[in-house]
Amino acid sequence: MRIARVSVPDVPGPVFGVVNGTQIALLKGHPYGDLDPVGVALELDDVKILSPVLPSKVVCVGKNYADHAAEMGGEVPAEPVIFIKPSTTVIGEGDAIVLPPQSNNVHYEAELAIVIGALCKNVAVERAGEVILGYTIANDVTARDLQHSDGQWTRAKSFDTFCPLGPWIETELDPTNLDISCEVNGEVKQSSNTSQLVRSAHEMVAWISQVMTLLPGDVILTGTPAGVGPLSNGDVVDVTIEGIGTLSNPVVLR
Repeated sequence: MRIARVSVPDVPGPVFGVVNGTQIALLKGHPYGDLDPVGVALELDDVKILSPVLPSKVVCVGKNYADHAAEMGGEVPAEPVIFIKPSTTVIGEGDAIVLPPQSNNVHYEAELAIVIGALCKNVAVERAGEVILGYTIANDVTARDLQHSDGQWTRAKSFDTFCPLGPWIETELDPTNLDISCEVNGEVKQSSNTSQLVRSAHEMVAWISQVMTLLPGDVILTGTPAGVGPLSNGDVVDVTIEGIGTLSNPVVLR
Protein backbone atom coordinates (compact mmCIF):
# COMPACT_ATOMS: atom_id res chain seq x y z
CA MET A 1 0.00 0.00 0.00
CA ARG A 2 1.22 3.47 -0.86
CA ILE A 3 0.39 6.32 1.53
CA ALA A 4 0.90 9.89 0.35
CA ARG A 5 0.50 13.25 2.01
CA VAL A 6 -1.06 15.82 -0.29
CA SER A 7 -2.48 19.30 -0.56
CA VAL A 8 -6.03 19.32 -1.92
CA PRO A 9 -7.64 22.43 -3.46
CA ASP A 10 -10.20 24.06 -1.14
CA VAL A 11 -9.26 21.73 1.76
CA PRO A 12 -7.36 23.33 4.67
CA GLY A 13 -4.10 21.66 5.61
CA PRO A 14 -2.36 18.55 4.28
CA VAL A 15 -4.33 15.30 3.91
CA PHE A 16 -3.12 11.70 3.86
CA GLY A 17 -4.41 9.25 1.30
CA VAL A 18 -3.87 5.81 -0.21
CA VAL A 19 -2.49 5.87 -3.75
CA ASN A 20 -3.94 3.38 -6.20
CA GLY A 21 -2.72 3.86 -9.74
CA THR A 22 -3.52 7.40 -10.83
CA GLN A 23 -5.91 8.06 -7.94
CA ILE A 24 -5.64 8.80 -4.24
CA ALA A 25 -8.33 7.81 -1.71
CA LEU A 26 -8.32 10.38 1.08
CA LEU A 27 -8.04 9.43 4.76
CA LYS A 28 -9.21 11.02 7.98
CA GLY A 29 -6.39 11.98 10.32
CA HIS A 30 -2.98 10.30 10.25
CA PRO A 31 -1.86 6.87 9.02
CA TYR A 32 -0.23 5.68 12.26
CA GLY A 33 -3.08 3.39 13.26
CA ASP A 34 -6.17 1.97 11.64
CA LEU A 35 -6.80 3.78 8.36
CA ASP A 36 -10.08 5.70 8.24
CA PRO A 37 -11.14 6.49 4.65
CA VAL A 38 -13.11 9.64 3.90
CA GLY A 39 -14.81 8.03 0.91
CA VAL A 40 -13.39 10.56 -1.56
CA ALA A 41 -11.00 9.59 -4.37
CA LEU A 42 -9.18 12.19 -6.46
CA GLU A 43 -6.86 12.07 -9.44
CA LEU A 44 -3.22 12.49 -8.45
CA ASP A 45 -2.92 15.16 -11.13
CA ASP A 46 -5.45 17.23 -9.18
CA VAL A 47 -3.48 17.32 -5.92
CA LYS A 48 -0.01 18.48 -4.89
CA ILE A 49 2.15 15.67 -3.50
CA LEU A 50 3.95 16.84 -0.36
CA SER A 51 6.69 15.20 1.68
CA PRO A 52 5.09 11.99 2.98
CA VAL A 53 5.67 13.03 6.62
CA LEU A 54 6.88 16.00 8.65
CA PRO A 55 9.15 14.19 11.12
CA SER A 56 10.16 15.40 14.54
CA LYS A 57 13.65 14.30 13.51
CA VAL A 58 15.50 12.71 10.62
CA VAL A 59 18.16 10.31 11.89
CA CYS A 60 20.82 9.48 9.33
CA VAL A 61 23.32 6.63 9.19
CA GLY A 62 26.74 7.46 7.79
CA LYS A 63 29.12 5.12 5.96
CA ASN A 64 26.62 2.25 5.77
CA TYR A 65 27.76 1.12 2.30
CA ALA A 66 31.38 -0.06 2.19
CA ASP A 67 31.99 1.41 -1.28
CA HIS A 68 30.84 4.88 -0.17
CA ALA A 69 32.98 4.71 2.96
CA ALA A 70 35.93 3.90 0.70
CA GLU A 71 35.24 6.77 -1.71
CA MET A 72 35.17 9.12 1.29
CA GLY A 73 38.61 7.87 2.26
CA GLY A 74 37.65 5.68 5.19
CA GLU A 75 36.29 2.35 6.32
CA VAL A 76 32.98 1.21 7.73
CA PRO A 77 33.05 2.15 11.45
CA ALA A 78 32.93 -0.53 14.12
CA GLU A 79 29.68 0.99 15.41
CA PRO A 80 27.12 2.95 13.40
CA VAL A 81 27.77 6.66 12.95
CA ILE A 82 24.55 8.64 13.17
CA PHE A 83 23.63 12.30 12.81
CA ILE A 84 20.39 14.28 12.71
CA LYS A 85 18.99 16.53 10.01
CA PRO A 86 16.45 19.06 11.32
CA SER A 87 12.84 18.82 10.21
CA THR A 88 13.28 22.11 8.32
CA THR A 89 15.45 20.29 5.75
CA VAL A 90 12.47 18.25 4.54
CA ILE A 91 10.88 18.94 1.15
CA GLY A 92 8.74 16.81 -1.13
CA GLU A 93 8.46 15.56 -4.67
CA GLY A 94 9.10 18.33 -7.21
CA ASP A 95 10.24 20.88 -4.64
CA ALA A 96 13.50 22.70 -5.29
CA ILE A 97 16.81 21.91 -3.63
CA VAL A 98 18.26 25.36 -2.90
CA LEU A 99 22.03 25.75 -3.16
CA PRO A 100 23.27 27.97 -0.28
CA PRO A 101 25.86 30.69 -0.89
CA GLN A 102 28.09 29.25 1.87
CA SER A 103 28.96 26.17 -0.21
CA ASN A 104 30.54 25.56 -3.61
CA ASN A 105 30.25 21.77 -3.54
CA VAL A 106 26.75 20.46 -2.76
CA HIS A 107 26.30 16.70 -3.33
CA TYR A 108 23.36 14.34 -3.89
CA GLU A 109 23.12 11.13 -1.83
CA ALA A 110 20.47 8.55 -2.78
CA GLU A 111 19.08 6.70 0.23
CA LEU A 112 16.36 4.31 1.34
CA ALA A 113 14.39 5.92 4.18
CA ILE A 114 12.48 4.20 6.98
CA VAL A 115 9.29 5.82 8.29
CA ILE A 116 8.51 5.00 11.92
CA GLY A 117 4.87 4.15 12.65
CA ALA A 118 4.77 3.84 16.45
CA LEU A 119 6.39 5.41 19.48
CA CYS A 120 9.22 3.10 20.45
CA LYS A 121 12.31 2.73 22.60
CA ASN A 122 14.80 -0.14 23.01
CA VAL A 123 13.33 -2.17 20.15
CA ALA A 124 14.69 -5.66 19.56
CA VAL A 125 15.90 -6.33 16.01
CA GLU A 126 13.41 -9.16 15.56
CA ARG A 127 10.55 -6.77 16.45
CA ALA A 128 11.71 -3.74 14.43
CA GLY A 129 9.20 -4.46 11.68
CA GLU A 130 6.39 -3.89 14.17
CA VAL A 131 7.29 -0.20 14.57
CA ILE A 132 7.98 0.55 10.89
CA LEU A 133 5.11 2.12 8.95
CA GLY A 134 6.94 1.72 5.65
CA TYR A 135 9.70 3.01 3.40
CA THR A 136 10.23 6.02 1.19
CA ILE A 137 12.99 7.62 -0.89
CA ALA A 138 15.42 10.22 0.42
CA ASN A 139 18.18 12.43 -0.90
CA ASP A 140 20.65 13.31 1.87
CA VAL A 141 21.87 16.53 0.25
CA THR A 142 25.24 17.54 1.67
CA ALA A 143 27.52 20.57 1.43
CA ARG A 144 30.65 18.45 1.05
CA ASP A 145 33.13 21.32 1.37
CA LEU A 146 31.58 22.42 4.67
CA GLN A 147 31.52 18.83 5.91
CA HIS A 148 35.29 18.68 5.41
CA SER A 149 36.11 22.17 6.69
CA ASP A 150 33.91 21.96 9.78
CA GLY A 151 35.26 18.59 10.88
CA GLN A 152 31.70 17.47 11.72
CA TRP A 153 28.52 17.17 9.73
CA THR A 154 25.77 19.32 11.25
CA ARG A 155 26.00 22.47 9.13
CA ALA A 156 26.76 20.57 5.93
CA LYS A 157 23.63 18.44 6.27
CA SER A 158 21.20 20.95 7.75
CA PHE A 159 20.43 23.67 5.20
CA ASP A 160 16.76 24.14 4.37
CA THR A 161 15.68 21.85 1.47
CA PHE A 162 18.55 19.38 2.10
CA CYS A 163 16.26 16.39 2.76
CA PRO A 164 13.91 15.62 -0.13
CA LEU A 165 11.54 12.77 0.80
CA GLY A 166 8.88 10.98 -1.20
CA PRO A 167 6.90 10.67 -3.22
CA TRP A 168 4.99 8.36 -0.82
CA ILE A 169 5.40 5.65 1.81
CA GLU A 170 5.35 2.04 0.63
CA THR A 171 4.06 -0.10 3.51
CA GLU A 172 4.48 -3.55 1.94
CA LEU A 173 8.14 -3.79 1.04
CA ASP A 174 11.09 -6.04 1.86
CA PRO A 175 13.98 -3.55 2.23
CA THR A 176 16.76 -6.11 1.97
CA ASN A 177 17.16 -6.43 -1.81
CA LEU A 178 16.09 -3.29 -3.68
CA ASP A 179 17.84 -1.61 -6.59
CA ILE A 180 18.69 2.01 -5.78
CA SER A 181 19.96 4.62 -8.23
CA CYS A 182 20.47 8.33 -8.73
CA GLU A 183 20.41 10.25 -11.99
CA VAL A 184 21.36 13.87 -12.57
CA ASN A 185 19.91 15.31 -15.78
CA GLY A 186 19.24 11.76 -16.94
CA GLU A 187 22.81 10.52 -16.40
CA VAL A 188 23.21 7.64 -13.93
CA LYS A 189 25.51 8.64 -11.05
CA GLN A 190 24.74 5.99 -8.42
CA SER A 191 23.61 2.41 -8.97
CA SER A 192 23.52 -0.18 -6.21
CA ASN A 193 21.26 -2.45 -4.18
CA THR A 194 20.16 -2.34 -0.54
CA SER A 195 21.60 -5.84 -0.13
CA GLN A 196 24.93 -3.97 0.06
CA LEU A 197 23.95 -2.16 3.26
CA VAL A 198 26.42 -3.01 6.01
CA ARG A 199 23.68 -2.79 8.64
CA SER A 200 20.10 -3.55 7.67
CA ALA A 201 17.07 -1.33 8.09
CA HIS A 202 15.80 -3.39 11.02
CA GLU A 203 19.23 -3.38 12.67
CA MET A 204 19.39 0.40 12.43
CA VAL A 205 15.90 0.89 13.92
CA ALA A 206 16.91 -1.29 16.86
CA TRP A 207 20.31 0.39 17.35
CA ILE A 208 18.99 3.96 17.10
CA SER A 209 16.09 3.19 19.45
CA GLN A 210 18.65 2.27 22.13
CA VAL A 211 19.86 5.87 21.90
CA MET A 212 16.67 7.90 21.49
CA THR A 213 12.92 7.50 21.53
CA LEU A 214 11.47 7.33 18.04
CA LEU A 215 8.10 8.93 17.36
CA PRO A 216 5.49 8.19 14.71
CA GLY A 217 6.55 9.93 11.52
CA ASP A 218 10.24 10.02 12.39
CA VAL A 219 12.51 9.09 9.49
CA ILE A 220 15.74 7.09 9.39
CA LEU A 221 18.05 7.47 6.37
CA THR A 222 19.95 4.22 5.92
CA GLY A 223 23.05 5.46 4.06
CA THR A 224 24.16 6.07 0.49
CA PRO A 225 26.17 3.92 -1.96
CA ALA A 226 29.23 5.07 -3.91
CA GLY A 227 28.98 7.62 -6.69
CA VAL A 228 28.07 10.81 -4.84
CA GLY A 229 28.87 14.02 -6.65
CA PRO A 230 28.05 17.70 -7.15
CA LEU A 231 24.82 19.45 -8.04
CA SER A 232 24.60 22.69 -10.01
CA ASN A 233 21.97 25.33 -10.61
CA GLY A 234 19.46 24.04 -13.17
CA ASP A 235 20.09 20.34 -12.53
CA VAL A 236 17.30 17.84 -11.99
CA VAL A 237 18.14 14.98 -9.63
CA ASP A 238 16.10 11.75 -9.67
CA VAL A 239 16.44 9.06 -7.01
CA THR A 240 14.78 5.74 -7.83
CA ILE A 241 14.23 2.76 -5.53
CA GLU A 242 12.71 -0.49 -6.72
CA GLY A 243 9.21 -1.02 -5.36
CA ILE A 244 8.72 2.62 -4.39
CA GLY A 245 9.23 4.81 -7.45
CA THR A 246 11.18 7.97 -8.23
CA LEU A 247 11.78 11.15 -6.22
CA SER A 248 12.56 14.08 -8.52
CA ASN A 249 13.78 17.54 -7.51
CA PRO A 250 15.13 20.53 -9.44
CA VAL A 251 18.16 22.42 -8.19
CA VAL A 252 18.22 26.22 -7.90
CA LEU A 253 20.39 28.97 -6.45
CA ARG A 254 19.17 30.81 -3.41
